[in-house]
Amino acid sequence: MQNRRTMIGLGIGAGLALASAQAAAQTQTKASAPTGTQPRLRGAAVTMIATPNGPGLAVRTPRGVFDVAGFERATHRGLPTTVSEVINQQGNITDLQALLADPSKVPERWLIPEGDVKFANMLTHPPKIICVGLNYKAHAAEGGAKPPTEPILFNKFSTAINHHRNTIKVTGEPEKEWDYEAELVAVMGQGGRNISEAQALSTVFGYANGNDFSNRNLQNRSAQWMLGKTTDGSGPFGPWLVTADQVDPNNLDMKLTVNGEIRQSTNTSKMIFSCAQIVAYCSKYFTLEPGDVIFTGTCEGVILGMPKDKQVWLKAGDKMAVSITGLGVLENALV
Repeated sequence: MQNRRTMIGLGIGAGLALASAQAAAQTQTKASAPTGTQPRLRGAAVTMIATPNGPGLAVRTPRGVFDVAGFERATHRGLPTTVSEVINQQGNITDLQALLADPSKVPERWLIPEGDVKFANMLTHPPKIICVGLNYKAHAAEGGAKPPTEPILFNKFSTAINHHRNTIKVTGEPEKEWDYEAELVAVMGQGGRNISEAQALSTVFGYANGNDFSNRNLQNRSAQWMLGKTTDGSGPFGPWLVTADQVDPNNLDMKLTVNGEIRQSTNTSKMIFSCAQIVAYCSKYFTLEPGDVIFTGTCEGVILGMPKDKQVWLKAGDKMAVSITGLGVLENALV
């Protein structure tokens, strides 16, 4: 028969176990949803711009690029001032949505012609940067590989983040086999585990052009691709992050040019694994979080897929441009 001390100990143990389970559940809930209470921004194309006061949120409008962060510093209306805040539903998004619904309310002084905008990194420290390999059959075939039966995942680090019109340094780097990879990028607006394929696209905040800039020497040095995929500045995406309500990720024309010459051209309908399948697959094995960046894979036409005698690797002075239906054009030059 158990004595009173044993019973008390069992009661305390059970209480601690329950508290631990509740804490774990709360942690999962926090990880699964944005941190703010405002509604999700819709019908917008957001970015970060460089200003004398530092990087800040901007939004594309028919009248020009709206410097939201500068407007907020002047008016103190509680508007979000970074893309991260918008993704996490922080700040007065309702007020921002109303301004965007009637751009005539935006004072002229806070509008910048798009050609004059100095872009900045969309996100500086995303929780994760996830990449998908060999996600188009023709791309797998050009490298002599069979189409994968489940997504091939690798990663980049936050030091790979780069933005529209910024350069990528290749001069003085130890390896020379530089290659381009046009990709559709998805940025998560809501996270969690075991997200169903049916619900997956509703968890995406928005989409952007991306370029999984790669070094093939490093990529093929071992069975792990990461070293060749996460050199500094090798993950540019932008210029806009277009909210998911405006994008059908399953039917987008995608093209990449080098110095004006078309090198890659496809439609995202040719993906082996759709964006919904990628999100569901990832969340089966680890927690996705708001702000996670997913490069969804490139198509055929990369330099690595060409015959050896046709492989002319990228070099300083080359200019790359990635365009995807409705998402604008991402431009980067090598230095």
